[in-house]
Amino acid sequence: MPPPVTPTDLLDRRLLFVTGKGGVGKTSIAAALGSLAASQGRRTLLCEVDAKGDIADAFETAPTEFREREVAPALWAMTMDTDASLKEYLGLQLRLPLLARLGPLARTFDFVANAAPGVKEILTVGKLCYEVRERHYDLVVADAPASGHIVGQLAAPEAINDLVKVGLVRDQTGWMLEILGDASTTGVIIVATPEEMPVNETLELAGRLREETVVDLAAVVVNRVLPELFTRGEEEIFRDLRHPDRTEALAAAVGAPGPGRRAGGGSVEPVLDGAELAVKLRRTRAEHLGALREGLPPATQLLYVPELFQRSHGVRATRQIAEALGAELGY
Repeated sequence: MPPPVTPTDLLDRRLLFVTGKGGVGKTSIAAALGSLAASQGRRTLLCEVDAKGDIADAFETAPTEFREREVAPALWAMTMDTDASLKEYLGLQLRLPLLARLGPLARTFDFVANAAPGVKEILTVGKLCYEVRERHYDLVVADAPASGHIVGQLAAPEAINDLVKVGLVRDQTGWMLEILGDASTTGVIIVATPEEMPVNETLELAGRLREETVVDLAAVVVNRVLPELFTRGEEEIFRDLRHPDRTEALAAAVGAPGPGRRAGGGSVEPVLDGAELAVKLRRTRAEHLGALREGLPPATQLLYVPELFQRSHGVRATRQIAEALGAELGY
């Protein structure tokens, strides 16, 4: 369990892992964080770990590859590839030629990587930590695996470090653990939505991070927060309008041709139904937000991103989310 730390400005860290339950928008948040950091003048690397291609969609650019490419001013993007990471590792750490010339060794390592738990995770985490150690960027943002897999990935260096007591492998995991365990350098951001299952999974993951890894929980981002459309006084007005006499008066006020009918031939009832549904959804989600706040450690930073009501999530949506995060962080 990592020791308590003094809160650090989120973008002052060097390495951020963004995770969360599938479907909560973690890739959108990761892309927006990268965009926000770049807009603040930080050279930023955005890494998509699971190679789904969503990062490219967020910036409306060509598919990303292992070799990073600038997708916006001060912002580079890449997709993790463990085979390419191994090739880079062998070239940089062991001073060996390209993997294409290392047939037997490459096949042996590939067998070990598939048979030994944690080896492929090391190749992923090691690449990210290497970029931090070499200071190629001011910030590295990882669009990490979903919450069910992130703990195993972050715990892999410590697990291997415990198993291997001497030699090159222990040396490599040692410096990774120093980076991962430094709360001023590295943190995890959990993305949730104000719904029961994402909230429960977020609380469970926060506990596992404390117990099973050395990585600090940097923040929880609550995505798709509905706006407060009506005050309680206005809710009372909507309820009063349900009375038949008032419904007819409302229909007449908007020029409807008959009781409860508006000029276009539609009832005013759907308008009232929509207002009631908006209130119910907002109130239900507020209850889940309360459970989230109560279940997290008191010092946990909570950031709120509003529902965008958009079907697509391209550059425009990425910028909107970045602006919302920037407002939450005080930029």
